[in-house]
Amino acid sequence: MNGIINIYKERGFTSHDVVAKLRGICHQKKIGHTGTLDPDAEGVLPVCLGNATSLCDMITADGKEYEAVLLLGITTDTQDVSGTILEKKDVNLSEADVLLCIKEFIGDIEQIPPMYSALKVNGKKLYELAREGKTVERRPRRITIHSIDIKDVDMPRITMRISCSKGTYIRTLCNDIGERLGCGGTMESLVRTRSGEYRIEDAVRLGCVQEWADRGELEKHILTVEEYFADCESVHMNEHGDKLLHNGNVFGETAAEERGPSTLRSGSLNYRVYDSSDVFYGVYTYDEKRRIYKPFKMFIP
Repeated sequence: MNGIINIYKERGFTSHDVVAKLRGICHQKKIGHTGTLDPDAEGVLPVCLGNATSLCDMITADGKEYEAVLLLGITTDTQDVSGTILEKKDVNLSEADVLLCIKEFIGDIEQIPPMYSALKVNGKKLYELAREGKTVERRPRRITIHSIDIKDVDMPRITMRISCSKGTYIRTLCNDIGERLGCGGTMESLVRTRSGEYRIEDAVRLGCVQEWADRGELEKHILTVEEYFADCESVHMNEHGDKLLHNGNVFGETAAEERGPSTLRSGSLNYRVYDSSDVFYGVYTYDEKRRIYKPFKMFIP
């Protein structure tokens, strides 16, 4: 099976667990997820199957949206409530002071990845080093917080909806807000409500996927690669151009034919490309200077 399933990752599962369970349900090995969620976090986790795994990097690069609860007055080693408490402080702050501080984190900021994360240093994951009691230097990374909407304030808890770029650690954001306020802070809960175009209201739990598979209906619920690129215009090859497409080669305008209104070189960034039998093979980008189409992502059947 080839395509994308918008999975609702439940608490207690790692992102790797979700992939492993789907391999069993779908009876295939080629499956990949599009952005790690901590075991205690839940929400949207798009999963790619078959030739759609080449989309993992694109989906991972898309912006994310989360709903998180910041608990002030506590600092932990993992920057969430699952970790060991390092410090407790009284929270003697007004709601206005807290909200003003949170707003200061909107925009382009630098963030130091937490030790308890899946990032690798010299081939070893940071959380593995952290469990050994080791701490290594991590370089700050530039991330973008597009918006922080305050949903509820019940001191010392602040419920926030956060829209951000890839690579953002919401745990670290909570920790840094608490540090700037002087009382400490940790993440109490996290739900990813959106990853790129995939939203929580459309996400399905693993149990539902299993039911589809048991009824032989799974494939019709999988978003195809063609649907992912639905906003791209299409290009169809003529018979002479089929061999070039089938081999993933570049091709010129003489290898393609227009169907209906002109779509070639319309200014679109990418084009869905089909062979002369209307079989989808990949996505190409047009090189205006050289007047050729170059492969961007191939999904050879």
